[in-house]
Amino acid sequence: MTSEEIHHKIEQMGRHARQAAYKIAQLDEQAKNRILLAMAAGLRAATDSILEANARDLAAGEEKGLTKAMLDRLRLDPARIDAIAGGIEQVASLPDPVGAVIDSWERPNGMRLEQVRVPIGVIGIIFESRPNVTSDAAVLCFKSGNATILRGGSEAIHSNRAIATALQQSGAAAGLPDHAIQLIPFTDRESVAALAGMDKWLDLIIPRGGRGLIETVVSLARMPVIKHYDGICHTYLDAAADPQMAVAITVDAKTQKPGVCNALETLLVHHEVAATLLPGVAASLQQKGVELRGDETTRTILRGGVGAATDEDWVTEYLDLTLSIRVVDSLDQAVEHINTFGSHHSDCIVTADEAAAERFLREVDSGCVFHNVSTRFSDGEEFGFGAEIGISTDKLHARGPMGLKELTSYQYRIRGDGQVKG
Repeated sequence: MTSEEIHHKIEQMGRHARQAAYKIAQLDEQAKNRILLAMAAGLRAATDSILEANARDLAAGEEKGLTKAMLDRLRLDPARIDAIAGGIEQVASLPDPVGAVIDSWERPNGMRLEQVRVPIGVIGIIFESRPNVTSDAAVLCFKSGNATILRGGSEAIHSNRAIATALQQSGAAAGLPDHAIQLIPFTDRESVAALAGMDKWLDLIIPRGGRGLIETVVSLARMPVIKHYDGICHTYLDAAADPQMAVAITVDAKTQKPGVCNALETLLVHHEVAATLLPGVAASLQQKGVELRGDETTRTILRGGVGAATDEDWVTEYLDLTLSIRVVDSLDQAVEHINTFGSHHSDCIVTADEAAAERFLREVDSGCVFHNVSTRFSDGEEFGFGAEIGISTDKLHARGPMGLKELTSYQYRIRGDGQVKG
C-alpha cells in the first residue's frame, strides 16, 4: 500500500472508532460482561483457525531466524488459547470502574458536585511479538468503556488477525458495537506514524515493546502516550537486613523469571553487612546460573568468579541471568543510585529497620517501591487489579501496573436547582 492509502485507511478506522466509543459508553456493566463472555467462548471455538494462523507465523519466524525466546513468545497451543479466553472471563468478573463516584461534595450555594469515572474514549495500542496482547488489550479497553485500535508486529500478523476476528465476530453476535475493536491489518512502518498522528480521533496511545518502538512512538505522537521504559529494578540490602530474607528475596527477584520487566537487575548492599551477606547471596545466585558483575568492593569480598561492573551495567536491563552488584556506604547512597540509574519501575529495600524502610519508600522515585517483598510482585494481578495493560513508568496519568481504573478518566457532574452566577 502507498503511504497515502495507509493514512486514509487508518483515518477511516479512527473515525469509526470514535463512533464506536460513544456506543460503548451507553452499555451497562451487565451488557459488557455478556459480550466479554461471548468473546471468550468465541475464542475457544476458533482454536483451530487460530492455531493454523499461528503456525504460519512460526514458520515465517523460523525462516527469519527469530531466537528461541522470541519464538516461544509467539507460539500458541490449545492451553495458551484457553488461558487467553480465561483472561477474558477474569476481566468480565472484575468490577466495572465506569460510573464510580470518586468524590462528592456540596457548595454553600447548594450546588452538588460529583467526580465520576468515565472512559478515555479511543485508545491505540502498538505492540510486538505476543499475540495474546491482541486479546488482553482489546478486552481491558472494552470493559473500561473504550474503543481500541490495535497495531501488532509483523511476526504475529496472522495470529493477531485470527484472534481479532474471533473477538469481533463472537462479540458482535452478543451486542459488541461495530468497530469497537479494530486491528490494523497490515504491518507497514508507516502505519505507526499514521496512528500516532491521528489526534483528531485517538485520545491516548500505549506502546508495548522494546525501547526502540517506544521512542519512535513518543517522537511521533500528537496525543498523550503512556510509556513503559526499561525495567531496571533494584534490591537494596540494608544494614538491618535479615540474612535469610536477603537471600530469598534477591534470588526470587532475579531468577524466578529473569526475562520480565520486574526482575532484579542491580543489587545494592550496605557496607556494614556486605562481608557477611554477599558470600551467601552470591553463592545462591550462582547456583541458579547467574553471572555476577560487581564493583571493586564486591569483587574483593567475593574473591573471584565475579566480573567487573562498568558504568554501562548500572543502566542495563539484562532480561537474563546477569546481575550487577554495588556496595554502598549508606541508605542515602542507595537511594541516590536508584534515582540516578534506575528506570522508575520497581525497587525494594530489605530491612528490619522500620525508619529506614519508610525513608526508602518515601524517597525512591519509582512507580512501585517495596519493603521486604520481591519486585516480582510488581504486577496488576498480584496487586488485585486482575489483568493489566502494562506497567507505566510515567507519572501522568497512570503509574505502575495499569488495570481497568487506569484506562478511565473522570468528569465533574454538577446538579443544582437554578443557581446562577450573576
